[in-house]
Amino acid sequence: MEENWIQMDSVETYNELFGLETLHPLVSVIDLSEATRFPSRLTIRYGVYALFLKDSWCGDIRYGRQVYDYQEGTIVSFAPGQVAETVMAEGVRPKAQGILFHPDLIKGTSLGQEIKSYTFFSYRSTEALHLSEEEKRIVQDCLTKTRRELTHPIDKLSRRLIARNIQLLLDYCMRFYNRQFVTREKVNRDILTRFETLLDDYFQGDKARTDGLPTVRHFADAVCLSPNYFGDLIKKETGKTAQEHIQEKIIDIAKEKLLGSKMAVNQVAYELGFQYSQHFNRIFKRNVGLSPNEYRRISEG
Repeated sequence: MEENWIQMDSVETYNELFGLETLHPLVSVIDLSEATRFPSRLTIRYGVYALFLKDSWCGDIRYGRQVYDYQEGTIVSFAPGQVAETVMAEGVRPKAQGILFHPDLIKGTSLGQEIKSYTFFSYRSTEALHLSEEEKRIVQDCLTKTRRELTHPIDKLSRRLIARNIQLLLDYCMRFYNRQFVTREKVNRDILTRFETLLDDYFQGDKARTDGLPTVRHFADAVCLSPNYFGDLIKKETGKTAQEHIQEKIIDIAKEKLLGSKMAVNQVAYELGFQYSQHFNRIFKRNVGLSPNEYRRISEG
Protein backbone atom coordinates (compact mmCIF):
# COMPACT_ATOMS: atom_id res chain seq x y z
CA MET A 1 0.00 0.00 0.00
CA GLU A 2 1.21 3.56 -0.63
CA GLU A 3 2.95 5.41 2.21
CA ASN A 4 0.33 8.16 2.18
CA TRP A 5 -2.61 5.74 2.43
CA ILE A 6 -4.36 6.19 5.78
CA GLN A 7 -6.94 3.83 7.29
CA MET A 8 -8.99 6.32 9.33
CA ASP A 9 -10.57 4.05 11.94
CA SER A 10 -10.47 6.60 14.76
CA VAL A 11 -10.71 10.36 15.24
CA GLU A 12 -7.34 10.20 17.00
CA THR A 13 -5.69 9.05 13.75
CA TYR A 14 -6.91 12.22 12.03
CA ASN A 15 -5.83 14.45 14.92
CA GLU A 16 -2.35 12.90 15.00
CA LEU A 17 -2.05 13.44 11.26
CA PHE A 18 -2.62 17.19 11.63
CA GLY A 19 -1.21 17.64 15.13
CA LEU A 20 -4.54 18.39 16.77
CA GLU A 21 -5.68 17.66 20.33
CA THR A 22 -8.07 14.75 20.95
CA LEU A 23 -10.69 15.63 23.57
CA HIS A 24 -12.91 12.54 23.13
CA PRO A 25 -12.02 9.10 21.76
CA LEU A 26 -15.11 8.87 19.52
CA VAL A 27 -15.70 12.41 18.28
CA SER A 28 -13.62 15.44 17.34
CA VAL A 29 -14.54 18.95 16.23
CA ILE A 30 -11.60 20.08 14.13
CA ASP A 31 -10.29 23.50 13.15
CA LEU A 32 -7.35 23.22 10.76
CA SER A 33 -6.18 26.75 11.64
CA GLU A 34 -4.98 25.11 14.88
CA ALA A 35 -3.10 22.32 13.06
CA THR A 36 0.65 21.93 13.63
CA ARG A 37 1.27 19.46 10.79
CA PHE A 38 0.10 19.55 7.18
CA PRO A 39 0.53 16.44 5.02
CA SER A 40 0.76 17.55 1.39
CA ARG A 41 -0.89 14.51 -0.14
CA LEU A 42 -2.82 11.65 1.43
CA THR A 43 -5.44 9.06 0.59
CA ILE A 44 -7.91 8.32 3.37
CA ARG A 45 -10.13 5.30 3.69
CA TYR A 46 -12.71 6.47 6.20
CA GLY A 47 -13.78 4.27 9.09
CA VAL A 48 -15.54 7.23 10.71
CA TYR A 49 -18.12 9.78 9.59
CA ALA A 50 -16.63 13.12 8.57
CA LEU A 51 -18.07 16.47 7.52
CA PHE A 52 -15.92 19.46 6.55
CA LEU A 53 -16.73 23.14 5.99
CA LYS A 54 -14.07 24.76 3.83
CA ASP A 55 -13.42 28.43 4.58
CA SER A 56 -10.99 28.97 1.70
CA TRP A 57 -9.47 27.08 -1.22
CA CYS A 58 -6.38 25.13 -0.22
CA GLY A 59 -6.26 22.13 -2.51
CA ASP A 60 -8.18 19.43 -4.31
CA ILE A 61 -10.10 16.39 -3.20
CA ARG A 62 -10.45 13.39 -5.46
CA TYR A 63 -13.36 11.06 -4.76
CA GLY A 64 -13.32 8.14 -7.17
CA ARG A 65 -12.48 9.62 -10.58
CA GLN A 66 -13.97 13.01 -9.82
CA VAL A 67 -11.89 15.99 -8.68
CA TYR A 68 -13.46 18.86 -6.77
CA ASP A 69 -11.49 22.04 -6.12
CA TYR A 70 -12.87 23.41 -2.90
CA GLN A 71 -14.26 26.90 -3.07
CA GLU A 72 -15.08 29.07 -0.09
CA GLY A 73 -18.13 28.01 1.90
CA THR A 74 -18.59 24.45 0.72
CA ILE A 75 -19.31 21.29 2.68
CA VAL A 76 -18.33 17.75 1.80
CA SER A 77 -18.93 14.66 3.89
CA PHE A 78 -17.75 11.06 4.00
CA ALA A 79 -19.11 7.86 5.53
CA PRO A 80 -17.26 4.73 6.69
CA GLY A 81 -15.96 2.74 3.73
CA GLN A 82 -15.44 5.72 1.42
CA VAL A 83 -12.02 6.64 0.04
CA ALA A 84 -10.84 10.17 -0.78
CA GLU A 85 -7.51 11.54 -1.94
CA THR A 86 -6.52 15.02 -0.74
CA VAL A 87 -3.80 17.14 -2.34
CA MET A 88 -2.84 20.27 -0.38
CA ALA A 89 -1.69 23.33 -2.33
CA GLU A 90 1.98 24.11 -1.74
CA GLY A 91 2.62 26.89 0.76
CA VAL A 92 -1.07 27.27 1.67
CA ARG A 93 -2.31 26.65 5.21
CA PRO A 94 -5.77 25.10 5.02
CA LYS A 95 -8.69 26.87 6.67
CA ALA A 96 -11.41 24.36 7.39
CA GLN A 97 -13.67 23.32 10.21
CA GLY A 98 -15.52 20.10 10.65
CA ILE A 99 -16.42 17.10 12.71
CA LEU A 100 -15.44 13.44 12.75
CA PHE A 101 -17.34 10.84 14.74
CA HIS A 102 -17.04 7.10 15.13
CA PRO A 103 -20.11 4.92 14.45
CA ASP A 104 -19.88 3.62 18.02
CA LEU A 105 -20.68 7.11 19.32
CA ILE A 106 -24.22 7.04 17.92
CA LYS A 107 -25.17 3.43 18.63
CA GLY A 108 -28.41 3.34 20.64
CA THR A 109 -29.18 7.02 19.96
CA SER A 110 -31.82 8.61 17.73
CA LEU A 111 -28.98 9.67 15.39
CA GLY A 112 -27.85 6.06 15.14
CA GLN A 113 -31.35 5.05 14.08
CA GLU A 114 -31.59 7.81 11.46
CA ILE A 115 -28.02 8.06 10.15
CA LYS A 116 -28.94 6.27 6.89
CA SER A 117 -31.46 9.02 6.12
CA TYR A 118 -28.62 11.53 5.70
CA THR A 119 -28.00 10.44 2.15
CA PHE A 120 -25.58 13.29 1.43
CA PHE A 121 -22.82 11.23 3.10
CA SER A 122 -22.80 9.20 -0.12
CA TYR A 123 -22.81 12.15 -2.51
CA ARG A 124 -19.74 12.70 -4.65
CA SER A 125 -17.40 15.57 -3.83
CA THR A 126 -18.58 17.28 -7.02
CA GLU A 127 -22.05 17.36 -5.45
CA ALA A 128 -20.80 19.43 -2.49
CA LEU A 129 -23.11 21.74 -0.57
CA HIS A 130 -22.53 25.45 -1.23
CA LEU A 131 -23.48 27.68 1.71
CA SER A 132 -24.58 31.28 2.05
CA GLU A 133 -22.91 33.40 4.74
CA GLU A 134 -25.88 32.90 7.07
CA GLU A 135 -25.81 29.13 6.51
CA LYS A 136 -22.07 29.08 7.24
CA ARG A 137 -22.70 30.83 10.56
CA ILE A 138 -25.33 28.24 11.48
CA VAL A 139 -22.93 25.37 10.72
CA GLN A 140 -20.15 27.06 12.68
CA ASP A 141 -22.52 27.59 15.61
CA CYS A 142 -23.42 23.88 15.64
CA LEU A 143 -19.72 22.97 15.62
CA THR A 144 -19.01 25.41 18.44
CA LYS A 145 -21.81 23.97 20.60
CA THR A 146 -20.58 20.43 20.00
CA ARG A 147 -17.01 21.40 20.86
CA ARG A 148 -18.20 23.13 24.04
CA GLU A 149 -19.85 19.88 25.09
CA LEU A 150 -16.57 18.02 24.48
CA THR A 151 -14.77 20.31 26.94
CA HIS A 152 -17.45 19.78 29.60
CA PRO A 153 -16.67 17.16 32.26
CA ILE A 154 -18.14 13.83 31.11
CA ASP A 155 -21.39 12.85 32.81
CA LYS A 156 -24.29 10.51 32.03
CA LEU A 157 -25.82 13.01 29.57
CA SER A 158 -22.62 13.77 27.60
CA ARG A 159 -23.03 11.13 24.89
CA ARG A 160 -26.68 11.95 24.30
CA LEU A 161 -26.05 15.70 24.08
CA ILE A 162 -23.09 15.26 21.74
CA ALA A 163 -25.15 12.99 19.46
CA ARG A 164 -28.06 15.45 19.48
CA ASN A 165 -25.78 18.36 18.58
CA ILE A 166 -24.36 16.35 15.67
CA GLN A 167 -27.89 15.44 14.57
CA LEU A 168 -28.86 19.12 14.64
CA LEU A 169 -25.90 19.90 12.37
CA LEU A 170 -26.86 17.12 9.95
CA ASP A 171 -30.51 18.27 9.93
CA TYR A 172 -29.39 21.77 8.96
CA CYS A 173 -27.26 20.30 6.18
CA MET A 174 -30.33 18.41 4.91
CA ARG A 175 -32.27 21.69 4.91
CA PHE A 176 -29.49 23.46 3.02
CA TYR A 177 -29.27 20.65 0.46
CA ASN A 178 -33.04 20.91 -0.06
CA ARG A 179 -32.56 24.62 -0.68
CA GLN A 180 -29.76 23.86 -3.13
CA PHE A 181 -31.98 21.45 -5.07
CA VAL A 182 -34.51 24.28 -5.44
CA THR A 183 -31.98 26.94 -6.48
CA ARG A 184 -30.59 24.55 -9.11
CA GLU A 185 -34.04 23.88 -10.54
CA LYS A 186 -33.08 24.45 -14.20
CA VAL A 187 -30.10 22.08 -13.96
CA ASN A 188 -32.25 19.54 -12.13
CA ARG A 189 -34.97 19.77 -14.78
CA ASP A 190 -32.37 19.11 -17.47
CA ILE A 191 -31.24 16.00 -15.57
CA LEU A 192 -34.85 14.84 -15.19
CA THR A 193 -35.43 15.28 -18.95
CA ARG A 194 -32.27 13.34 -19.69
CA PHE A 195 -33.34 10.57 -17.29
CA GLU A 196 -36.65 10.21 -19.13
CA THR A 197 -34.83 10.05 -22.48
CA LEU A 198 -32.35 7.46 -21.18
CA LEU A 199 -35.25 5.42 -19.80
CA ASP A 200 -36.99 5.43 -23.18
CA ASP A 201 -33.78 4.52 -24.98
CA TYR A 202 -33.07 1.63 -22.61
CA PHE A 203 -36.29 -0.17 -23.48
CA GLN A 204 -36.44 0.84 -27.14
CA GLY A 205 -33.07 -0.75 -27.81
CA ASP A 206 -31.64 -4.14 -26.83
CA LYS A 207 -30.24 -3.20 -23.41
CA ALA A 208 -33.16 -4.69 -21.45
CA ARG A 209 -32.76 -8.05 -23.19
CA THR A 210 -28.97 -8.12 -22.95
CA ASP A 211 -28.34 -6.37 -19.60
CA GLY A 212 -31.54 -7.10 -17.68
CA LEU A 213 -33.60 -4.67 -15.62
CA PRO A 214 -32.09 -1.19 -15.34
CA THR A 215 -30.89 0.06 -11.97
CA VAL A 216 -30.91 3.55 -10.46
CA ARG A 217 -27.09 3.40 -10.47
CA HIS A 218 -27.12 2.84 -14.27
CA PHE A 219 -28.93 6.13 -14.89
CA ALA A 220 -27.00 7.99 -12.18
CA ASP A 221 -23.73 6.98 -13.84
CA ALA A 222 -25.10 8.07 -17.22
CA VAL A 223 -25.69 11.62 -15.92
CA CYS A 224 -22.45 11.61 -13.87
CA LEU A 225 -24.09 11.72 -10.44
CA SER A 226 -23.89 9.48 -7.40
CA PRO A 227 -26.93 7.18 -6.97
CA ASN A 228 -27.97 8.91 -3.72
CA TYR A 229 -27.74 12.45 -5.14
CA PHE A 230 -29.51 11.39 -8.32
CA GLY A 231 -32.26 9.64 -6.34
CA ASP A 232 -32.77 12.62 -4.03
CA LEU A 233 -32.88 15.00 -6.99
CA ILE A 234 -35.54 12.94 -8.79
CA LYS A 235 -37.61 12.65 -5.60
CA LYS A 236 -37.43 16.42 -4.97
CA GLU A 237 -38.43 17.23 -8.55
CA THR A 238 -41.23 14.71 -9.03
CA GLY A 239 -42.32 13.41 -5.62
CA LYS A 240 -41.48 9.88 -6.77
CA THR A 241 -38.31 7.87 -6.38
CA ALA A 242 -36.13 7.01 -9.36
CA GLN A 243 -37.01 3.35 -8.79
CA GLU A 244 -40.72 4.20 -8.97
CA HIS A 245 -40.13 5.97 -12.30
CA ILE A 246 -38.34 2.88 -13.63
CA GLN A 247 -41.18 0.59 -12.50
CA GLU A 248 -43.82 2.87 -14.02
CA LYS A 249 -41.99 2.73 -17.35
CA ILE A 250 -41.78 -1.08 -17.14
CA ILE A 251 -45.53 -1.37 -16.42
CA ASP A 252 -46.44 1.05 -19.23
CA ILE A 253 -44.39 -0.90 -21.77
CA ALA A 254 -45.70 -4.21 -20.42
CA LYS A 255 -49.32 -3.07 -20.90
CA GLU A 256 -48.54 -1.98 -24.43
CA LYS A 257 -46.95 -5.33 -25.30
CA LEU A 258 -49.75 -7.35 -23.66
CA LEU A 259 -52.47 -5.51 -25.57
CA GLY A 260 -50.62 -4.72 -28.80
CA SER A 261 -49.25 -8.16 -29.57
CA LYS A 262 -49.92 -11.87 -29.15
CA MET A 263 -46.64 -12.24 -27.30
CA ALA A 264 -46.71 -14.78 -24.44
CA VAL A 265 -46.34 -13.37 -20.94
CA ASN A 266 -42.95 -15.00 -20.42
CA GLN A 267 -41.74 -13.44 -23.70
CA VAL A 268 -42.95 -10.01 -22.54
CA ALA A 269 -41.01 -10.54 -19.30
CA TYR A 270 -37.86 -11.45 -21.26
CA GLU A 271 -38.21 -8.40 -23.55
CA LEU A 272 -38.36 -6.16 -20.47
CA GLY A 273 -35.23 -7.64 -18.89
CA PHE A 274 -36.75 -10.00 -16.32
CA GLN A 275 -34.81 -13.18 -15.71
CA TYR A 276 -37.88 -14.98 -14.41
CA SER A 277 -41.47 -14.44 -15.58
CA GLN A 278 -42.69 -15.05 -12.00
CA HIS A 279 -40.85 -11.90 -10.92
CA PHE A 280 -42.54 -9.94 -13.71
CA ASN A 281 -45.95 -11.33 -12.71
CA ARG A 282 -45.47 -10.25 -9.08
CA ILE A 283 -44.40 -6.70 -9.97
CA PHE A 284 -47.20 -6.31 -12.53
CA LYS A 285 -49.88 -7.51 -10.11
CA ARG A 286 -48.54 -5.32 -7.28
CA ASN A 287 -48.77 -2.24 -9.52
CA VAL A 288 -51.90 -3.02 -11.56
CA GLY A 289 -53.93 -5.21 -9.21
CA LEU A 290 -54.23 -7.90 -11.88
CA SER A 291 -51.90 -10.55 -13.25
CA PRO A 292 -50.66 -9.97 -16.84
CA ASN A 293 -53.04 -12.64 -18.17
CA GLU A 294 -55.99 -11.20 -16.23
CA TYR A 295 -55.16 -7.70 -17.49
CA ARG A 296 -55.00 -8.91 -21.09
CA ARG A 297 -58.25 -10.89 -20.82
CA ILE A 298 -60.26 -8.07 -19.19
CA SER A 299 -58.86 -5.33 -21.45
CA GLU A 300 -59.58 -7.29 -24.62
CA GLY A 301 -63.12 -8.05 -23.43
